[in-house]
Amino acid sequence: MSARFIVTGGAGFIGANLVHHLLRERDDAHVVVLDKLTYAGNLDNLAAVERSPRYEFVRGDICDRELVRGLFARVRPTVVYNLAAESHVDRSIDGPGDFVRTNVTGTFELLDAARGHFATLAGSERDAFRFLHVSTDEVFGSLGATGYFTEETRYAPNSPYSASKAAADHLSRAWFHTYGLPVLTTNCSNNYGPYQFPEKLIPLVTLNALEGKALPVYGDGSNVRDWLFVGDHCEALAAVAARGVLGETYNVGGNSERTTLEVVHAICDALDEFSPRAGGSSYREQIRFVTDRPGHDKRYAIDASKLARELDWRPRHDFADGLRGTVRWYLDNRSWCERITTGTYARERLGLHQG
Repeated sequence: MSARFIVTGGAGFIGANLVHHLLRERDDAHVVVLDKLTYAGNLDNLAAVERSPRYEFVRGDICDRELVRGLFARVRPTVVYNLAAESHVDRSIDGPGDFVRTNVTGTFELLDAARGHFATLAGSERDAFRFLHVSTDEVFGSLGATGYFTEETRYAPNSPYSASKAAADHLSRAWFHTYGLPVLTTNCSNNYGPYQFPEKLIPLVTLNALEGKALPVYGDGSNVRDWLFVGDHCEALAAVAARGVLGETYNVGGNSERTTLEVVHAICDALDEFSPRAGGSSYREQIRFVTDRPGHDKRYAIDASKLARELDWRPRHDFADGLRGTVRWYLDNRSWCERITTGTYARERLGLHQG
C-alpha cells in the first residue's frame, strides 16, 4: 500500500527539501503539496519533481476550510506534515496579523480537518495516520550563556512570530489530548541549506556580498543560534513521523552553536575562496553593524538527545562543511536567486518597528 503525504508549505524552504527527501527515499510515497505561494513560496523549488507521477501541487490557503477538508477527503493522507507558516521574525514585527492568521488559525483548520479525516479511518489506515506539526525553538524564548532547550523547557516567546508558533504548538497538543488525534510536534533550531528565501541570514549575506553590498549584522553580532542543515532536519521529520511516540515533542538541533558574526565571517571566508573579490581583499570588509532587532533573543541552543536516544537520529552535517556546500549552491544557482530578488523582495531591512 502506498503512503500518501500532504505537505503544507511544501513550496517553501524546508517544505520543498522535505518533498525532495520523501520522493527520493520512498518509492511508495505519493506527495501532495498544499501551498498558498506567498512571497516565500516558490515553485522553482519543486521544479525537479514537477513531472513525477507521485507528486501533485495544490495552490491554496490552509485557512480555507472548504479547500482543506476537501483535500483531506480526496487524498486520504497517511501522514500530514504541517510546515505552512509565516516564519520571519522581522516581518512579524512589521505585520503580526498575517502571522496570527496563518500560524494559529491555519493550524486550527488543519487540525480540525485531520480530526474529521481520522474519524473516517479504520484498521491499518487508522493505525498508520500521523499529523506532524513542525515548530521552532524560538517558542522557548532566550537562553543565557549556558544551558539548552529541552522538551520540558517552559514556553516564553518574545516576538509575534514565536508567539504565534507557540499558540499553534498548544493547539496541536490539545487536539491530541482532547480528541485523540495522533499528533507529533518537532521544535527545530535555525535551518540552512538550498532553496532558502534570501531574507534569512546565510543567503542574504551571500548574495549581498557578491553584489558588493553591505553585510548587515544586528547589534554587535554576538547573538547565538544553533544551526541545522535542512537535509538533516528532513531526515529527523521522517523519523519522527515513522517512529515517534504519539503526543510527544522532539527537539531537532544541529549541535552547531555560532554567533551571528561567526556565521558571517564563515560565509565571507567561503566566498573569498570560491569567488574572490577583485583586488584580493576579503568580503569581511563589507560587514556593517546595524541597529539591533527589537526583542532580539540572545541565545538559542537545542538539546536533541531525546531524538538521538529514542529514534537514533543525529545530524550528519558538520556546520563548516554544510555552510560551504550551501554557499556553493547559491553560487551555482544564481538564476534561482535572481528570479527571487527581482520579485517583491529586494533584501531590504525589515523589522524596524517605530513605536
